[in-house]
Amino acid sequence: MNNRAVINTALAPSAIGPYSQAIKVGNTVWISGQIPLDANTMEVVPGGIVEETRQVFANLIAIAEAAGGTLDNAVKINISLTDLNNFAAVNEVMADVFSEPYPARACVQVAALPKGVQVEIEAVLAL
Repeated sequence: MNNRAVINTALAPSAIGPYSQAIKVGNTVWISGQIPLDANTMEVVPGGIVEETRQVFANLIAIAEAAGGTLDNAVKINISLTDLNNFAAVNEVMADVFSEPYPARACVQVAALPKGVQVEIEAVLAL
């Protein structure tokens, strides 16, 4: 695929496996799932689900900007939580990040996430 661009920024955590932070094809950007790692330390941010979710969105924002957009360009968000009891807290943070019209979204509970975090979020942007 010669029209595929790898998106990478030092303002978001580097990949912890064999994947890219994001891939852009045409005007669509697929951002890999982000967990609450601080890009400078590659450590999980301290605190609870609110702090973790804020960091995840900060990582997504940095990658969206590196791709030439913003999270306002998000058309789909996929959220994985280790505990659906955190659904309301994640919604509150998401409401601070996005304005209407909101992107489409899925939210699922999973058994575990990398590094023992509570939340992972991925995004698809249309630029």
